Amino acid sequence: MRLAVVLRYIGIIMLLNAAFMLLSAGISLINNTDSGFYPLMLSFVLTSILGVFPLIFVRKNDRINMKEAYAIVVGAWLTACIVGTFPYLLWGGEFSWPTAWFESVSGFTTTGSTALADVEALPKGLLFWRSSTHWLGGVGVVMFVLVVLPTVGRTKMTLSSVELSPMAKENYRYKTQKVIYILLSVYLGLTVLETICLKIAGMGWFDAINHAFSTVSTGGFSTKNASIAYYNSLAIEIIIMIFMLMSGLHFGLIFATLVGKRNNIFRNEVSRFYFATFLISGLLITFSLWHAGMYGSFFESLRYSLFQTAAVITTTGFATADTTLWTSLAIMLLLYLMFQCACAGSTSGGIKSDRVWLALKAIRLRILRQQHPNAVIRIKMNGVPQDNSVINFAMFFIVIYIMIICAGTIIVSATGEDLMTSFSLVATSMGNVGPGFGSIGSMSNYSEISSFVKIFSTIFMLLGRLEIFGLFQLFLMKWWR
Repeated sequence: MRLAVVLRYIGIIMLLNAAFMLLSAGISLINNTDSGFYPLMLSFVLTSILGVFPLIFVRKNDRINMKEAYAIVVGAWLTACIVGTFPYLLWGGEFSWPTAWFESVSGFTTTGSTALADVEALPKGLLFWRSSTHWLGGVGVVMFVLVVLPTVGRTKMTLSSVELSPMAKENYRYKTQKVIYILLSVYLGLTVLETICLKIAGMGWFDAINHAFSTVSTGGFSTKNASIAYYNSLAIEIIIMIFMLMSGLHFGLIFATLVGKRNNIFRNEVSRFYFATFLISGLLITFSLWHAGMYGSFFESLRYSLFQTAAVITTTGFATADTTLWTSLAIMLLLYLMFQCACAGSTSGGIKSDRVWLALKAIRLRILRQQHPNAVIRIKMNGVPQDNSVINFAMFFIVIYIMIICAGTIIVSATGEDLMTSFSLVATSMGNVGPGFGSIGSMSNYSEISSFVKIFSTIFMLLGRLEIFGLFQLFLMKWWR
């Protein structure tokens, strides 16, 4: 593997981060040169220098192999998280190194957990940078760079095949260049549309842009300590809930629906399963809260239930209520949604609805074969027969996903955290969801969690965002030979 070539592409990705640091410094400048201006400008200079060096000293190469592509993608994510700490550390305040690293990884992986006790103390420039890490990480830092790279077809194809998960590729029927532009066009379109809607609903432009960044990336960083509960606006909650659910769909299907293709949101099995899971879970939680008398009316129970259900299943993590106080049934359903999450090809994390739906079909097939041993039965998704390798990998992914969460829970519990906090912390980090239960509930934060647990949880954030195997592979010595 040619390390110099890998570093060259990582350098390009670092320059993308530097551009957003400069944009954030501009926000600081507009706001009377707030205290975030100089840390952001210095971060811009440092990141630019680090990004330019490989471009100067490494000769351009338009062909990379699959091993180099994996190293570029994983290296890009790790490097982005490292340089993402620069503005926080230079600004100071609550930011120690563990806190800055946690906030940066949580931002780029779109987990949305925060280790800050007072988010509103941050200057606007830093708040914008914080939301920008979500927006860059939502669609993938590598995907943004592929748009501006010169036309090097094979390199783009190789990098995009690594950045996009295998399940995400299923609903794309276009060439690589077209796929990249569809993904980013839908992403940008949803962001602009939500920003306008939130402004009309009563948010200021700054808050509207920041919350649109967080919603469409299914991240969850807010400019307010109380998250969306701060606004206490039904209109804002409905807008954000709609865009959370849209952002949890396969972007290729959204595009196909807009242009009138047959393979659209309404015909797709996984989309229907995703929406059915959301509605059934939301209604069950509503009846549970209403029956327990937690809110004054059925409508109020419905309002808080549907919003939190959408926030968890899409892994956005916004909050309008303290879910740690909810009924056992409500908490159990939300914990399940932390595992399943939304669709492949979206900005959501977790196991993905696609794999869960495929696993349910595999279980049904097993039962049918027990009843009819000689029957030839194939699993189909949207009418297309699935290879056994696809089914086996989906089942394997689910098993190893759960095993990693169990192992992580044991380790976090050993640090002295209670069982609910430990389990939900690992599950919410692995699924890139954000809020958990116990001491890290939807109205709490990670400021009181130990530095070791903060750093440890970022490993799960990266594992979840890179779908486990990409990160594992980079650290296997045999793979490098």
